[in-house]
Parts: sequence; structure tokens; C-alpha cells
Amino acid sequence: MADEAGPAGADETSVKEAWERVRRRLRAELGEDVFSSWFARLELAGILEGVAYLTVPTRFLKSWLEAHYAERLRLNCAAELPAPNGVILSVRQVARDAAAAPLAESALRSRAALSPAPVKTEATAAAAIPGAQPCERDSVDACGTALDRRMSFQSFVVGKSNQLAFAAAERIAAAPAGQSPYNPLYLHAGVGLGKTHLLQAIAQEARRQGKRVAYFTADRFMYGFVAALKSQTALAFKEKLRGIDLLVVDDVQFIQGKSIQQEFGHTINALLDAGKQIVVAGDRLAGELEALDERIRSRLGGGLVVEVGELDETLRATILGSRLEALQNAHPSFQVSPDVVAYVARVVATNGRDLDGAANRLLAHATLSGQLVTLETAEAAIRDLVRTREPRRVKIEDIQKLVATRYNVSRADILSERRTAAVVKPRQIAMYLAKSLTPRSLPEIGRRFGGRDHTTVLHAVRKIEKAIGEDRSLHDEVDLLKRMLQE
Repeated sequence: MADEAGPAGADETSVKEAWERVRRRLRAELGEDVFSSWFARLELAGILEGVAYLTVPTRFLKSWLEAHYAERLRLNCAAELPAPNGVILSVRQVARDAAAAPLAESALRSRAALSPAPVKTEATAAAAIPGAQPCERDSVDACGTALDRRMSFQSFVVGKSNQLAFAAAERIAAAPAGQSPYNPLYLHAGVGLGKTHLLQAIAQEARRQGKRVAYFTADRFMYGFVAALKSQTALAFKEKLRGIDLLVVDDVQFIQGKSIQQEFGHTINALLDAGKQIVVAGDRLAGELEALDERIRSRLGGGLVVEVGELDETLRATILGSRLEALQNAHPSFQVSPDVVAYVARVVATNGRDLDGAANRLLAHATLSGQLVTLETAEAAIRDLVRTREPRRVKIEDIQKLVATRYNVSRADILSERRTAAVVKPRQIAMYLAKSLTPRSLPEIGRRFGGRDHTTVLHAVRKIEKAIGEDRSLHDEVDLLKRMLQE
């Protein structure tokens, strides 16, 4: 691959062979039926700065893989591909016009990059931003990822867990350019809880008011920057971003690579200094995004930070009811009783995307079988979506505090260089729990434990694993700590 599209020494043939090995592993682990249904159209676009970029043809397929197979994808790619920094999944977009064809895949592949023919239209600048659509002639002159018109404020279902985020989003969208009281706005939430919907609603309402808006997913921002470098339009790309009124970035935790983070940081600083609005969403607090530069984390955490909480049963029932109503408008014979709605909302206790999946399964069952939707048939239709609620996200700080309290030491002792037995044992247990209960890597855990090396963390994990296998009382003690952290 070219230097900008992959690691040194990783040629096209070797990467293709490695990707085929990933596919074979997935097929062997999941079976032919599951592989054919969900992975057959998954493609490797390329590798950039140690990140494997995978693409699928539809938004639904991307959401499903993220919700159900993200960790399996990451592990298999890490085992075969030269991509130690992780995996990013995005939707392949078909260009509407050959002159405005996105450069995302061609810039990342090791084949000769296709340069767009120069044209004197409004689409020219958008072509430097993969996934961008040409701006409407009477709209704004700053484009990013195409917006989904269905994700508006009107279609967003408000409940206790998201009402603060919704109110802040509405206030920002309605405020005159440069006069928002909350800047930047940082939303954080788990998968499928509505943060993307709110970001898209903000962008669409702001555009409707004539503001210059750029909406990006993290992967599209990275693709845009790389494509601009390849096509030698980096200066125009930067100037375009600095000329907008509102920058909206989703899934900021996926922005990786030193040069890309630097450009992202410069853009944020320039816009904030100029009084322009920034809205960003991530999967956790900005201070916990260890992969991001510390200055970026500080900037994002310096504004209004709002968590979009988990959906309670009442809100799930309301969301499901709205989804079913939309389907019933298109299929008048499709009817679902309130008892079925209540049942599905109770047992599908994960996120909004799974509720969408449940509604689609109920529709498929009714239209394909010709049978009425009853509690019994609904149970069969959504069986794969009914699973135990995932344990709450555990933070390393919570682990350190609980272990310190349990063993009568301070958190400062655990982070210190002290090596007395009274401190070493709880420190190693805390490291073991951090590796077991969080998605953090060994180097990240080491940094959170006083800047220790990853080999120190690995030694602690292995030592505690061995000890709990031999000492039943320690096994029960560690198991109790796990339950306390996850409840």
C-alpha cells in the first residue's frame, strides 16, 4: 500500500491475503448462514495509520454489525491484519455524479488513486470530502456527510433519560449564528440511545435557518482529510471547514492518527476562537477518550457535557409505538395490539436500534406468514433480540476507588510507586478488574495506573488469574468486586 494508506511494507497482495484469512476465520466461527447474512458484503477499504477501514453497503448492516459483532470483528482483524489501532466501519456511498465521486476508497486502496476531473460547479469542493453531497443551490456552501431527513426534532421521542440533551440541542439549533449559550456541546451515550438522531436534527434545523453547516461522522472526517492530501486540496479543505457556522461531529472516539487529530484540534480551536458553534458526540465522557489528544479532550469537556441515558421501559414503549405507527401507515393491514407493544418494550431492553429491528421483524412475520401478530408469534419473531441487559459501563476510576476501599488503602496508594504487600495486591487486583471489565488496552490501563508499562499490567493480570484459580476465597472476593461494579 501507499505510505498514506497502510503501514510500511504492507503491499497490496499481502493485505488482500490477510483480509481473506479474516473472512475465513469469521466463516468458521459463525457458520455459513450467519456469515452469508451479515459478512458477505463486508469489504476492506484499506489501512491508514494502523486502523482497518471496513465498509458495508447499507446503514442497517453497519448498525447491526456494530451492535452484535463489533468485538468479534476487532479481534479477528487484530489477529490477521497489520492494524493494531482498531477497526472503523462505514457505509459505502455511491456517487451521484462522476465529477463528485468520493475519494474515500480510492485514496485508501493501493491501486492508483482516481483524481476527479476538475469541474466548475458547486460540487467541486464537496468532492474533496468523501460522502459529501453537492450543496443545494439555495442552501449553504458547507457540506459534510449526507443527512437523513427522518432524523428531525419532530421525530425524536423525548423521555426522562434524554430530555436535557434534547432541550440543549433545540436551543443550539435555534440560536442565531455565534450566539449559542452552550459551546461546545458534547453529548455522550452508548450505542442506539439517540445521540446521532439529535446531532442530525441540529444540523438539519440549522441548515433550514440558512446557517453554514458541516456534519461529519468521524470516519468521513478522516477520509476527507486523507483525500484532500491525496488530491492536493488540503488548504481548500481547511479553509472550507473554518468558514462554517456550525461543525457537527459524530463518534469522535474513532478519530485517530496524529496528523488527523492535529487538524481536528486546529479546526476546533479556530472555530471556537471565532465564536462558531461546535457539537460533538462520543460513546463516553471526553476525559475518558484516551486515544484523543489531551488538548482536544480539554476543549470538548470545557463546554456543556450531557449524557443521553438508557431508555426506560416507558420510553421504549413510546419509541416502539412510533416505529410501528410509521410501518402501519405504509401497510394498513399490519396491526399490533398494545399488549404486544408492552411485551416487546419490556423484553427488548437494550437500545433504539434493537427496537427498530423488533418492529421490522413483526412486520415481516405478519406480511410473510399472513398471520396476526400475537404475543406468541411476537416472542418467536424477536427471539434473537431478547438478551440479558448488558452490565453498565465500568470506569477504571470506579474500580480503583472500590478496591482501595475494600483493602483499606487510598486510591493514591494504588497509583503510587509503593511496593509493600498491602498495596501491591489491591493494585494488581484493580488492574485485573480493569482488563476484565473495561474495553481498555493494556497500555491504556497502565497509563491510568500511574503511567506504568503495559508489561506490568500483563504481569498483574496473569498473576491474579493464577491466584484465583488456586485460592477459592480470593476467587469469591474478586467475583464479589465484579458484581458490585456491574450492578
